[in-house]
Amino acid sequence: MDNKLSIIPFGGVRENGKNMYAVSYNDEIFIFDAGLKYPENDLLGIDVVIPDYAYLVEHADQVAGIFLTHGHADAIGALPYLLADLQAPVFGSEMTLALAKLAVKAEDATKNFTDFHVVNEKSVIDYGDVKVSFFSTTHSIPQSLGIVLETPEGQVVYTGDFKFDQTAIEGYTTDLARLGEIGKSGVVALLADAAGTGNYGESVNESKIEEYILDKFQDHEGRIIVAAVASNIQRIQQVINATFKTGRKIVLSGNDLEKVVRTALQIHKLELPVPESELFVSFKNMKKLTPEETVILETGRMGEPIKHLQRMANGDDRHIKIGEGDLVFITTTPSTAMEAFVARTRDMMFRAGADVKSISQDLRSSGHASRNDLQLMLNFMKPKFFFPVQGEYRVLNSAAELAEEIGIAKDHIFITQKGDKLTYDGDNMLLSGSFEVGNTMIDGSGVGDIGNIVLRDRKILSEDGVFVAVVTIDRKKKKIISKPKITSRGFVYVKASRDLMRESSDIVEKTILDNLANIKEFDWSTLKTAVRDNLSRFLFEQTRRRPVILPVIMEVNQNGFRSGKQRGAKGQQNAQRVEELAKELGADEQPVAKKKPNKNKNRNKNKKTVKPETTEG
Repeated sequence: MDNKLSIIPFGGVRENGKNMYAVSYNDEIFIFDAGLKYPENDLLGIDVVIPDYAYLVEHADQVAGIFLTHGHADAIGALPYLLADLQAPVFGSEMTLALAKLAVKAEDATKNFTDFHVVNEKSVIDYGDVKVSFFSTTHSIPQSLGIVLETPEGQVVYTGDFKFDQTAIEGYTTDLARLGEIGKSGVVALLADAAGTGNYGESVNESKIEEYILDKFQDHEGRIIVAAVASNIQRIQQVINATFKTGRKIVLSGNDLEKVVRTALQIHKLELPVPESELFVSFKNMKKLTPEETVILETGRMGEPIKHLQRMANGDDRHIKIGEGDLVFITTTPSTAMEAFVARTRDMMFRAGADVKSISQDLRSSGHASRNDLQLMLNFMKPKFFFPVQGEYRVLNSAAELAEEIGIAKDHIFITQKGDKLTYDGDNMLLSGSFEVGNTMIDGSGVGDIGNIVLRDRKILSEDGVFVAVVTIDRKKKKIISKPKITSRGFVYVKASRDLMRESSDIVEKTILDNLANIKEFDWSTLKTAVRDNLSRFLFEQTRRRPVILPVIMEVNQNGFRSGKQRGAKGQQNAQRVEELAKELGADEQPVAKKKPNKNKNRNKNKKTVKPETTEG
């Protein structure tokens, strides 16, 4: 590290979500946001994706702090994982930290972390050469903040998620005078939210959305099921208001939602028009309500409401089944990757007899800056260099074109990649280096243990299935003891493909015998590879598919046994393991035939048993 001003994105560029940016000066690193993103359809089985922050862990002693702009998952979702690997103070507004604490305390590795510091738009944190201050922004969650890093080289500004809404209520307003002050003081680099600039047209203001929600509630006489993102506090407030005005009561569905609502109520970021007991009803008492009185507010797992709606439509939810007379009201805007899934879900709900309404179909609603909003922010800040962030390349490129329209030189606009290190030398912003920054995938409790090879295998398994060949050999005698047994899952229907299975068994047998006869020094890996390659060629020729091929090759050894039931315990265990393996694979026949009862116990001295030197996959 040197004393020059540097900017490094670890996420949030050329992708949606997963915001994390590092600004360094004077050997100190300031981290802006630590977000996650939900996986695209090709990331099979992955729960969430977080930034690869290995570089920051290597320089953990230089991290001055982690600064959060707002409480959505794309800004705070990776915080528990980051804090498990490096300890640094965390700064954010009261609302932001309240939600961040929920995430941090939910993980065993970070549940005892307490180094949180509440800031607001008037706070200034002095690091000597560097000062960090904040400004209020308008977003769909209260107390969202932008960040200003003041250095001797000039100011670096990160907007976080923002938009301009002249009807915004208290707690959601943007301090326009403060933006003007920041711009007059000189901004060397602006990292600005570009997520909404890929679309033309202006978003409607939140007062119009509140009117729309109330209209839908008043127009429907039956039960209303509202799907919302748990952390969209503004939308939840609008639903609460509409529920009260139409004389209904709310049932909260989902642990994520209940925790967020309880937290927001405790710090007075949600306002109730009547006492809580008069507005909220538990699942236990839901049956006491008539359909005309009922509003079910649900978010589903990890704040993703659409998947939970499918469960309700299918009757898989133990509390709620969508049916005739229901209104399903989708108040969230799904990502592009979810569009096909949402279409299928809507169809399922219509089939169940429900009516379906969606804000995104009737109104252009967004918590992100429109094209005009971004240009207004650029005019306030007047940055020397501009870094569009939060969006795919096409979105960042659209933002770059907007910046050029208001006079920012093309060579002063940077569409970066993760791991690019841009350094300011007092005059120019230059790419001073670049290092690989990938994605860290979370699957269950595993963090980063799923890589491209595992994902490739999952994709193949999902498309072409698995093909298993089990065989037992005698290496010393160079022969096969048990003819290969073949089974498959998700590849072909076995009963209708007997010829294919028989020919596959013959290929395995020939391959093994050829290897045993021709190879002087036996090698398990070579034998396994030969079986896999020959089977792969044959199966592709026959089916034009490429399943995952798993050869299971076992070896028998000489083992001296005493008679009958007194034979070695290890030999019994080995034979049992082989039979269990065959059952686990689901083979139509056992890979090793069961031994017949031995009438002549004296023959047990020369008995051979299986030694499971298995080489799987």
